[in-house]
Amino acid sequence: MRVGVSLNSSYRVQDVRQGAAWMVERAAAAAEAGLDSLFVGDHHVMPAPYYQNTVIMGRMLAEWDSDRPAGCLFLLPLWNPVLLAEQVGTLASLMRGRFILQCALGDGRQQFGGMGVDIRQRPSRFEESLDIVRRLLAGETVEGGRRFPFASASIHPTPPERVEVWIGGSAEASVDRAARLGDGYLGGPELTPGKAAHWSAFYRERSALPTVALQRRTPSGAMCSWVATTSTRRPSPVRSSPPATAASTPRRSSTVGPRRSRARSAHSRGWGTRTSSSATSPTTRSRSSAR
Repeated sequence: MRVGVSLNSSYRVQDVRQGAAWMVERAAAAAEAGLDSLFVGDHHVMPAPYYQNTVIMGRMLAEWDSDRPAGCLFLLPLWNPVLLAEQVGTLASLMRGRFILQCALGDGRQQFGGMGVDIRQRPSRFEESLDIVRRLLAGETVEGGRRFPFASASIHPTPPERVEVWIGGSAEASVDRAARLGDGYLGGPELTPGKAAHWSAFYRERSALPTVALQRRTPSGAMCSWVATTSTRRPSPVRSSPPATAASTPRRSSTVGPRRSRARSAHSRGWGTRTSSSATSPTTRSRSSAR
């Protein structure tokens, strides 16, 4: 069993400093509770204060002073991949633990229109961006592609450890994309138990590395629960709080654009079943959300 949190980033407050302070306080509470992982989401052009992922995560990492993993969700079609890779490289350099890159297509015409992105290009922009980001994080010099044209670029700093990629979605094409391109499948809190089981099984049929992470919203709406499984689980030590995750080995891509191979190199992974929930009551929430 692994227990971690994904913090809500949107708060309707009169003083925007209050919402930011709540996120920092909750990150500190999660660290003190010994939770396994810390994440934040990604949205843009929002009608209420939404604290942007890389900036708020940088602040929360000061409270998350441990070797446990943390990461951000990125809606890849909306991001310049060079900028995204630079942000991840810097965040990973601030951490004692591993950085996990969660990514998804994103949705909403207002969000895409506000960012100047054609929503019809989401799948191709996602796959091209992910390939570019992975190569930049691995230390390669990369030239842009069809959706993201740019001259040759490299980033510094690069992450001290390999960045694991979890890909979200709740449609056949999205889950298949996670199996082809990702290190794990990320199911959103909107999934019913039946749908979660269906897409988890669909993913595991197609992936050589079947890590599955499922979100469940807590009653307060402030945090999400995660349940993740892998076929390569290692025994966990007995502790009063859930143990941290293990590292994995590097992978590189040779070209910009969609990667069709499902082959995976052997990983030393250590992700067991993982549930995350409110830092104020991890034991009660984890029993109710694990399946």
